[in-house]
Amino acid sequence: MNSERVTMTAESLAGLGAGAIAYVRPVRSEEVKTLFPNVPPIAPGLALWALLGADGTPIMLSDSREAVVLNAHENDLETVSLH
Repeated sequence: MNSERVTMTAESLAGLGAGAIAYVRPVRSEEVKTLFPNVPPIAPGLALWALLGADGTPIMLSDSREAVVLNAHENDLETVSLH
């Protein structure tokens, strides 16, 4: 067995899964602006769901996990949940 380690650059790691993987993550409305800078003001205290590309690119925001998962599948993206 080969025990050599392969090192990836931060850029390579960020691009891993690009165009194929999307992350589903719960977010509070107070943190939405950091993920989606162009979003209009949202009332505080809301539980929302974000769909992010493998590199962290914001794709979709919803109040429904099912909606972001459906959007990912409609765009041929495999979803991974982040908690």
